[in-house]
Amino acid sequence: MANSFAYPTIKERLPVILAKIADTLYRTRDKIKSQYQEDVSEELKSIIGSCSKLRNEVQTNKVAVPLQDSRNDTQVWNRYLQAATEREGSPPSWFKSAWLYMECYMYRRIQESVEKCNIMKEFDVFGEQKEKSFTDSVYPTEIVMMHLLETQQKIKENAELVPEAFKLFLKVCLWGNKCDLSISGGEDNAQKSSPLEQLGKLEPNILINDSNVVLNHLCSRNCKRIDIVLDNAGFELISDLCFAEFLLSAGLCSTIYLHAKAFPWFVSDVTKKDFDWTLQMLGQINHIAVSNFAQVWKERLNNSSWILQVDDFWTLPYDYSQMETYAPDLYQSLQKSDMIFFKGDLNYRKLLGDLRWPFTTSFETCLRGFYPAPLCVLRTSKSDVLVGLPEGRDEEVKAQDEDWLVNGNWGVINACLKTK
Repeated sequence: MANSFAYPTIKERLPVILAKIADTLYRTRDKIKSQYQEDVSEELKSIIGSCSKLRNEVQTNKVAVPLQDSRNDTQVWNRYLQAATEREGSPPSWFKSAWLYMECYMYRRIQESVEKCNIMKEFDVFGEQKEKSFTDSVYPTEIVMMHLLETQQKIKENAELVPEAFKLFLKVCLWGNKCDLSISGGEDNAQKSSPLEQLGKLEPNILINDSNVVLNHLCSRNCKRIDIVLDNAGFELISDLCFAEFLLSAGLCSTIYLHAKAFPWFVSDVTKKDFDWTLQMLGQINHIAVSNFAQVWKERLNNSSWILQVDDFWTLPYDYSQMETYAPDLYQSLQKSDMIFFKGDLNYRKLLGDLRWPFTTSFETCLRGFYPAPLCVLRTSKSDVLVGLPEGRDEEVKAQDEDWLVNGNWGVINACLKTK
């Protein structure tokens, strides 16, 4: 682990995230208390104490312990821990066990501290950070939505503009993934400049660009359903929703399934609460395009041209090659999709099993049998797992940028059309 990005993540980034939770909750305790009719002082103290204790466990390489709350996934997590213990000969620990599992386990332990509450059971320890990320991104939100509104009008008049517009919104969707609070340790990482102006500068940083493959696939068949497995709240969610709106208005599909997390996850991942809050906030912005789409998107949810779904599998420790076994209903639902877009670094890691594949290994090979439907991953690289590169490309990029694998400045639009 010491020669990978896993080591600095466990050693530095995770303790910072836990410390920030405790600090934020203590600093805003009066504001939090005012949101409840009953006294939540003891529950707030308990959450802060649990996060501080967990931080100490991480820093001192303690072993993972079973969860003790009553959430419906608790036994699944505990069975996974038991199996890992039997497989490794001792309980998993922070610096010696699989990074993907331990990082996911940390966020589930954070949620455990909330699940044990009576009054604060629905509380989001990352809520304030996510809300700030949204409010700091209002300017680029207005720009992208205005461009979307203008694009809709143009493609009504000239359908030949659809391919170029598709690629633009796909790239906005890709680079929206730079805004990830779990990578910045919860520090401000909002999109503040015009994302459209940045697209040209970032074009050389797209290491794999299968946008033509995806577009040809969508145009060559009468697509009904497209799925988007969401990643971060804030500007990334806005970019995802704009892409979803474009797909519908361009006639590339008739229904969009949006997949959110079941509870607060990896600091900034989208929950249903975040999704609803975002639409509510958009409705309060005095801007012609923003207020228009806030209304349109509420209507899309009402008429089911957008369907928001939440499944516990997205917040379990399994990688996606195990979905058919552990979440057969979700897998069978995804099989009905004409294209699944997976957003972000964690989805990418789970697609590839978080294994250290050679950079030149094909994406299709690394999916290890996970072929529910044609899929495409939109991911800026924030961990040292990356595949599908031509021979020598990794060395070229490393010569330009030493931290290219982990700083979020390099991206992939990587598709696999194979299905079972």
